[in-house]
Amino acid sequence: MNFLKSLSEWKQTRVEKVIADMESLGKCPDCRGRGFTSTLSSVYIPTYDAVFDCPGCNGSGQFTDWNGNELGDLLK
Repeated sequence: MNFLKSLSEWKQTRVEKVIADMESLGKCPDCRGRGFTSTLSSVYIPTYDAVFDCPGCNGSGQFTDWNGNELGDLLK
């Protein structure tokens, strides 16, 4: 169980670091400031299937517009 606990703590620390880094840059942590997210249709031939506005910042890419729902849930 110590391995799972340490893995969980590592993941939480990593998420907190990403949030802090993106906050210092003023960028949304979910999309890394791009304003959109995309999905891959194939692993072998990487082609983008669809592009969506980032749900965290509503497509702005700004940290001030980020509501933190997805990554915030990981911290709990």
